[in-house]
Amino acid sequence: MSIYQPPADWFKAPKGGERVWIGLALTWCMVMSVAMPYWHFYGKQNSTGESYRVTPAEYAQRVGKFIQTNKVGEMNGMPVVEPAPGGDAYLQAQMWLWMPILKLRKGQTYRLHISSLDLQHGFSLLPMNMNFQVLPGYDHVLTLTPTSSGEFSIVCNEFCGIGHHMMTGRIIVED
Repeated sequence: MSIYQPPADWFKAPKGGERVWIGLALTWCMVMSVAMPYWHFYGKQNSTGESYRVTPAEYAQRVGKFIQTNKVGEMNGMPVVEPAPGGDAYLQAQMWLWMPILKLRKGQTYRLHISSLDLQHGFSLLPMNMNFQVLPGYDHVLTLTPTSSGEFSIVCNEFCGIGHHMMTGRIIVED
């Protein structure tokens, strides 16, 4: 509450350009109120995967076991892992790396499990336009069917500290 009351005629109705901008803002609000639910249900913009609670230690054990049973080689000291087609593949985010390197088959479907061991990271698969937030304490499961072969880079798109710019990973898709 102010000390002084404003004069009785302080409010002036909007006119001219103000009315146009208010009208544009209200119109845009109405458009977005319709567009947001539409894109949620019909735009295929949201993950259709599953999500489970898991402790970071449990998830690290799962990834370790996955690497141990499916390892086919190493690339620059990083394990290269080839899961069975139709099976589960695990990817672990941790300051400042994605582990392991996944080797997948074109046209085969995989259940890709993604989680973080320390803090929030962003999973961005390049050159595809696939972005996903990876949180510690959750095992996010995405169903993935590669449609083209080649090497695809994984980049962290959520700032995670001083080594963020080096947090890259790789998925190799073969015919």
